[in-house]
Formats: sequence, C-alpha cells, structure tokens
Amino acid sequence: MTELSDLLRVAAAAVDEAAGLVKAMTLEAVEAKGERDMVTNIDLAVEDRVRTFLSRETPEIGFYGEEGGATGTQGRSLTWVLDPVDGTANLTHGIRLCGVSLGLVQRQEAVAGVIDLPFLEERYSAARGLGAVSRSRQLQVRTSGRLDEAIVGIGDYAVGLNAEEKNKQRFALTQLLAEEVLRIRMLGSAAIDLCWVASGRLDACIALSNHPWDMAAGVVIAREAGAVVMDLDGSEHNLASTATIAVTPSLQGPLISLLSRLRSSPSYRPPVVGDAR
Repeated sequence: MTELSDLLRVAAAAVDEAAGLVKAMTLEAVEAKGERDMVTNIDLAVEDRVRTFLSRETPEIGFYGEEGGATGTQGRSLTWVLDPVDGTANLTHGIRLCGVSLGLVQRQEAVAGVIDLPFLEERYSAARGLGAVSRSRQLQVRTSGRLDEAIVGIGDYAVGLNAEEKNKQRFALTQLLAEEVLRIRMLGSAAIDLCWVASGRLDACIALSNHPWDMAAGVVIAREAGAVVMDLDGSEHNLASTATIAVTPSLQGPLISLLSRLRSSPSYRPPVVGDAR
C-alpha cells in the first residue's frame, strides 16, 4: 500500500479510534515528564491504540510516537508520526483546544496528515498533491493584505532546560509582532495553529520549535491549503528546520522582514533542531 490516498484513509481510520478514546476516557492520571510538562493516561492509551492499529494495517511503515518513541523505523522510507494529544496542558485544565495529530513522513518531508479536534468536532486532512479538506470542504488560506490586519498564532513559551534563554527569543518575537499585527493568539496546540491557518482563521502561525509529532500533520495540511510553510530564515520547511512558520502567501514577504529583525537582534540565539518548546 503506497498510494497516498489509500494511506490517508488508513490514517483517518486510526484517528477515528483515537478521537473516540479522547472523548470517552476520564482523565485519571497526570504524570510529570519534565519541568512543567506532563503526560496523562489518555495520551498513553491513545498512542497505544494507534500504534497497534497501524502496525496491523501498515506493517511496512515505521511508527514514531511522542510518548513511546520509534518502532520499526530503521531502513523505512515512510514513518507514521503521532502526537496522541496535542495540547495536553489544555486538556488537563478543561480547555478543549487539543487534538490528535497523525502525520506521515517520507524521509524529511511530511506528505500526509490527519488532525482531529474531538471537543470542537473538527477534522482536517491532507496529502501531498491532493489538497486539504475539513469535513469534505476544500481548505484555502485567507487572502490577507497587510500585517496590521493579520491575526498570528504563536507557540508556547519554553519550559524545562534552558527555558530562560529560549524565552528571550520568544519574548522578542512577541514584542515585534505586537508592534505590527492586528492580534496575537497563543492557543497551546501547534496542530490547531496550523489547521487554523489552513482554514483561514489565522493569517500565520510561528513556533520556534519543530518536533515532528507536533508539526508533521499540520505542516502538510497548511501547505496543501495554500500556505507557505518555512523555517525562520524563509527557507522551505522540513523535519530538519529549526522553526515552523506557516503564512498566507500575501504576507510572506512582510513576515520574513519582521523575522529578519528578530534574527539580527544582538541577543538572538538560533534555535536548534529538536529544541524543546
């Protein structure tokens, strides 16, 4: 099974099971997995269910989950990448901005993805060359003229190791955006940020990080809806990028100019691949 359309149907079936679990399960256990970071019984159950489902349906494809790591990825050109609950902190506080994010990666490129936001009853999916849809509606990014008319989502501030240094860059980014854009939003879920750029609710989103489980599915959804998805320097985004930025094409130039001001500031230190939030 190698056709992306077929694999997208498999991904949708896996996410059906995952989203059902998220809605049906009761939050019973929250465990720390680092400073101000956590995993719940729901995260673990969802990842176990999806890993088992995909190993049965597509044994020829590797699997990489946020919580349990990699299985069968050696020597494979295709790998499923799962964030069982993107927005776990939101979930633990009863904030319903969270979702299941399942991407398919071919070497360094995200080629298909399905994201379900179970508490909002929204589903987004896309595959390379096939467009992006939400509940059978073709997605298209918003046409935006100016930064001062744009709503921009930003990723969470850093926690854990070297958070103080990482947050200097995030604070500087926030200040630059506050001086230029209509509004800034921090939703607490990279999956939602990218899907909402794809659907036109956001004009851009910026995350100074690039974990594959956070980004793989959303990147292909945003790109297939017409967004430019790029690294901090404006180069095309892939799994080796240090940041994840999706923007409607009409704002690409102004946003790159703004980001160049961030990169030229004396205190700027570039993020590294795989950098924590």
